[in-house]
Amino acid sequence: MKTYKSILIILAFTTGIFLSGCNNEFLELAPPSQLSVESYYKTAEQIEFAVNGAYSTLQTGNMYQNWYVLAEIPSDNTTNNLSGSVTDQDEFDKFYIRTTNPFLANFWNESYKGINKCNMVLAQIDGVTMENSRKEQLTKEVKFLRGLMYFNLVRVFGGVPLVTSTIQITEAYATARSTQAETYNQIIKDLTDAETLPATYSGNNIGRVTSGAVKALLGAVYMTMKDYPKGESKLAEVVSSGQYLLLENTPGSLNSSGYEKIFDPNNHNHKESIFDVQFKKGGFGEGSGFANNFAPENSGTSVVTVGGTSGNNIPTADLDNAYEAGDLRKEFSMASSYIDNKTGNTVSIRHVKKYRDTPYQSGDANINFPVIRFADVLLMYAEALNENSKTTEACTLLNKVRRRGFGYQSTEASPKDFNTTDKAAFRDKVLHERRVELAFECHRWFDLVRTGRAVDLLKSKGFKVNETQLIFPIPQKQIDINPNIMVQNGYRID
Repeated sequence: MKTYKSILIILAFTTGIFLSGCNNEFLELAPPSQLSVESYYKTAEQIEFAVNGAYSTLQTGNMYQNWYVLAEIPSDNTTNNLSGSVTDQDEFDKFYIRTTNPFLANFWNESYKGINKCNMVLAQIDGVTMENSRKEQLTKEVKFLRGLMYFNLVRVFGGVPLVTSTIQITEAYATARSTQAETYNQIIKDLTDAETLPATYSGNNIGRVTSGAVKALLGAVYMTMKDYPKGESKLAEVVSSGQYLLLENTPGSLNSSGYEKIFDPNNHNHKESIFDVQFKKGGFGEGSGFANNFAPENSGTSVVTVGGTSGNNIPTADLDNAYEAGDLRKEFSMASSYIDNKTGNTVSIRHVKKYRDTPYQSGDANINFPVIRFADVLLMYAEALNENSKTTEACTLLNKVRRRGFGYQSTEASPKDFNTTDKAAFRDKVLHERRVELAFECHRWFDLVRTGRAVDLLKSKGFKVNETQLIFPIPQKQIDINPNIMVQNGYRID
């Protein structure tokens, strides 16, 4: 039996469960020691479950459940809960990240585990008898997932080893880091190959990757690369498709009902959702942990009524002050205090409220994670238009999102509308609008980096950060395994 390995780490072949709608599907497998790749990939059903396993990687604690550590805490949005001698999250907040930091190592390993799952499907699917249309669809889905995982890797580490096929351990040891440009080229290739996925799904397939999700992610990639013409073109396709809408507030009075419906745990995969990591509570091991993880430490059942509380991802005073008067998104997204249900006293502590639900058990809530939603696309599209000297048109899109935030319908003029022909002024405004609209959705750090604002802006707020810290260290274990060809990033601690 040929043994397959992912890059630099030995992986047992596993599958997972992808949840969509309200149904759960489970597959019992033989132990990995009894199951080879060749003996497993024989039927269409087995390929389906293997693809679902690739999706399930996104659910794990080492991927999107802890993505905030890498994507929010380094920014000016949130800080960490420093508990005793545990400084693993604090290193991201204060920019003294060790090469042995477990969040980096776990994210690297989980990403390559997911990439390995995608590669296994791509290597085996041609040999399986199934309808060609279904085979093509599943191939495109895993290419999107691989592209998404590489996009996250390249933003965190810079250029990384590109593994696009199943490889043996000797090959893994000889695989060097690719450049950032090579990594982005592979991401663009994967996403371009996947663009013709279906626009919509029904039944149990709702929540799978759509053509709109592919185009939106491709637009985000181009924006990160500062290729604004391609970014504008691709994001325009998403906006003009008619598949997505902002969820509107109830008309007639200022309210945030539309914004709140985005995060309703019983309103998954709505018209504003483009691609979510799917979660479902109920004791299946498929629930999300955000409600418990972000509730204030030692708050008991005062904030989240079931399970423990970790007090992580604490909103900063700077973010608290960033919301303008009358912005209704603030009250829904974060709080400055809570009422202790035992004493009746007010406890002053900022905490994230956006991901609220009553968990089935601790860490088992029904809240999806929004990787890409339509408001994000509208704001990226507005940003691209502005960079392409179409600032007046950009204001129109910005105002759609902004109006909802202040309680209006997205189509009605409001006193909060922003209009300018000044490209620099619009840059500041759209960055601000993305901050408050997408707070705690893990965009802020990467927005600051890709727009070139991270070092100067964070320094102005008292952070000790330098230009070498915009990408994080490669996990030390990867350097130790492959010291001859795995080059460490030049992360410098001032």
